Amino acid sequence: DSPFTNAGLGSNLNLLGEIECDASIMDGKSLNFGAVGALSGIKNPVSVANRLLCEGQKGKLSAGRIPPCFLVGEGAYRWAVDHGIPACPPGIMATRFSLAAFKRNKRKLELAEKVETDLIQLKKRRQSNEKENDSGTLDTVGAVVVDQEGNVAAAVSSGGLALKHPGRVGQAALYGCGCWAENTGAHNPYSTAVSTSGIYYFYKYLMKLLSSSVISSPFLANEDGVLGGVIVLRSCRCSAEPESSQEKPTLLVEFLWSHTTESMCVGYMSAQDGKAKTHISRLPPGAVAGQSVAIEGGVCRLESPES
Repeated sequence: DSPFTNAGLGSNLNLLGEIECDASIMDGKSLNFGAVGALSGIKNPVSVANRLLCEGQKGKLSAGRIPPCFLVGEGAYRWAVDHGIPACPPGIMATRFSLAAFKRNKRKLELAEKVETDLIQLKKRRQSNEKENDSGTLDTVGAVVVDQEGNVAAAVSSGGLALKHPGRVGQAALYGCGCWAENTGAHNPYSTAVSTSGIYYFYKYLMKLLSSSVISSPFLANEDGVLGGVIVLRSCRCSAEPESSQEKPTLLVEFLWSHTTESMCVGYMSAQDGKAKTHISRLPPGAVAGQSVAIEGGVCRLESPES
């Protein structure tokens, strides 16, 4: 419900001055997925994605129909209301900051459409506009979680691009793009949860992956700067005292975050914490946003519940 992020309340407005949100969630145990795209009129879109996931786990509908896992637009709104999720008047979703940003961006767009210029000038203007953060809300919100049993889940929520075309669905709602969660299995000793946007090895791997697969990706070759962030949670079971005859199983949890933007806000907490710990991660001095990668993280042990 914070107006300082681009998710739900205070999200970017589209070309018509409306808020349309994307969100998705994935359960690592069942691998079930729920998502909504271009959803208006719901204060917390990720709650609809979560409800879709939960309803899908109940099995088939009447007459053997397959339950939906991804809904968009009016269909997503109607489904949410029918399943008891309260609607939110459109005027409440937009804040004075998001409205002011919309008016400024709209004026820039109208001016650009009236002025004839060559491609170089257009490129320079676009780069200049991208550097200006009129609304102060460029942040998609992501979350990853693990319980004492090692079950993981991930979710992501976004208001999308400012002045986007109505009906546009972004990566936050797409399967395998916005988030991923997968419990440990026979061929994978780790439970992993990722939300877009031993520790040394994983650190090195993630750095290499982001540099080669994101910044240098041929699919993003036409982009002037690749801006994004990611949070990754990985856990595995281990013994607190390997040499002891009375081993007490614990859960080793690695939490990493990485970004190509100038900064990224991260918060984390356990069930025992009364308040989240927060951190602002920044690119190193001299690094260029969109062309450089920052990566940080930590590791902790969680005691497993008594059997």
